[in-house]
Amino acid sequence: MPEVLFSHDPDRPMARQAVPGHNRFHPDVPPAATARPGQEFRIECREWTDGQIGDNDSADDVRGVDLDHAHMLSGPVRVEGAEPGDLLVVDILDIGAIPQEASEKGPVCGQGWGYSGIFAKVNGGGFLTDYYPGAYKAVWDFKGQVSTSRHVPGVEYTGITHPGLMGVAPSQELLERWNRRERALISTDPERVPPLALPPLTSGTLAGTAEGDLFDRIAAEGARTVPPRENGGNHDIKNLTRGSRILYPVHVPGALLSVGDLHFSQGDGEINFCGAIEMGGFIDLHVDVIKGGMESYGVHRNPVFQPGRVAPQYSEYLTFIGVGVDHRDNTNLYLDATEAYRNACLNAISYLKKWGYTGEQAYLILGTSPIEGRIGGVVDVPNACCAVYLPTEIFTDDIRPGAGGPVYKDRGQVAVAGG
Repeated sequence: MPEVLFSHDPDRPMARQAVPGHNRFHPDVPPAATARPGQEFRIECREWTDGQIGDNDSADDVRGVDLDHAHMLSGPVRVEGAEPGDLLVVDILDIGAIPQEASEKGPVCGQGWGYSGIFAKVNGGGFLTDYYPGAYKAVWDFKGQVSTSRHVPGVEYTGITHPGLMGVAPSQELLERWNRRERALISTDPERVPPLALPPLTSGTLAGTAEGDLFDRIAAEGARTVPPRENGGNHDIKNLTRGSRILYPVHVPGALLSVGDLHFSQGDGEINFCGAIEMGGFIDLHVDVIKGGMESYGVHRNPVFQPGRVAPQYSEYLTFIGVGVDHRDNTNLYLDATEAYRNACLNAISYLKKWGYTGEQAYLILGTSPIEGRIGGVVDVPNACCAVYLPTEIFTDDIRPGAGGPVYKDRGQVAVAGG
């Protein structure tokens, strides 16, 4: 096993770890460990909400989750010799869940189980929040590479395990640029629910080992970890798995690499917001540095990655198409791929409901299963076209169209929030 550079005690919240991690991006978050170019090492990760979600049949915990406290990131790891203008090369060697306790499910997310959720519109929302504004949850059990759920019967997935969030620290100038543009966006509709962006927030800040004035500055300026940005961050790309190589532009000395938000399985888009099957676990990495790589390779703005060769081997799909029209009021949008993908998802949900799945169950299937999201076209005015490829082999029933028509079964419901 590689050397553990960042350890995690599953029974302790992140703030009480031997070396705490962080939940804000800032150039002055103190490094928690140091790695050498060419070194292989392990980082242990806590589930992204810091243990707020339980293995139970209520979504009250999803409805009340404290998002000020997320994401829980392990690190940062300082890489010797990395300087602004370089590229940090990160290879994912292995990734997995927290080991189960004596082959039995443990109390901590990742110990044999994970969860997915639909966040309430008033607390984060999701891709289809106008259609599903409440809070819902499904708990998933792990058996090797396969996940099943008592809340969504009739499906099982082979997971494509990956980190939802990995990135390097921004420079002070880059951080200030983020904060300016996101505040400008918020100002266009400051009362929107959910908000258009999440500005710096002192409440719930975790800044590693920083104390005193340094902590106060990180809390006041630090970028929230919810969106992806130029440093990487919360990309939620399902194919960023074992065997992948990522090239991160370096903005600060040492690069300051952090990782967290591990997922057992997820579809393209993570459309529920909390759409992946979330877990705690470990990730093994190898790092190297390409001196002057930003200029040499023209990688200035965002990371570049080479996917690994690991993926579930599904070969049969049912594909749902959507176009960039808001069908609620028949508004034609101009080359709007987001609306087109949303409609493709809604069309898939409508189809699955004919087989007995509730809308919430179908929504969570699209978020957690390895669906493929494709852009069909963004050039034919006025309608963008997107598609959702749903693997039919994940279902225990044959859901493909046939002479007999859809077979409706009562499949229960996901966990819901109380009154």
